[in-house]
Amino acid sequence: MSENIQTTTAVDINEMYQYATNLFVGGQNSYEVKTALMTRGLDEGNADYIVQQLDQQINNAHKERAKKDMLYGALWCVGGLVLTLAHIGFIFWGAIVFGGIQFFRGVIAYNR
Repeated sequence: MSENIQTTTAVDINEMYQYATNLFVGGQNSYEVKTALMTRGLDEGNADYIVQQLDQQINNAHKERAKKDMLYGALWCVGGLVLTLAHIGFIFWGAIVFGGIQFFRGVIAYNR
């Protein structure tokens, strides 16, 4: 935790983090989560801090997933191209197209 969180015990903060995480997983946005935390008795500063921390963690997880999509997409696409150009008698359209789509989905997700 951080010294920014004051006036609340560690157990309460952990419960609030868990509650906020469940709300985010349930599809609520930052404003709704902050409001719900304040309704449960958390002051605005601590509610803001928790929501910002969880937002940052969610954004980091999305970026890591996007990086993996770009990596695996590039590997599939390049692998399909190499095998096609190796003249082994097959054209690996599936690998090329699938890899290209996955790569660009990763690029779009990373830039969101």
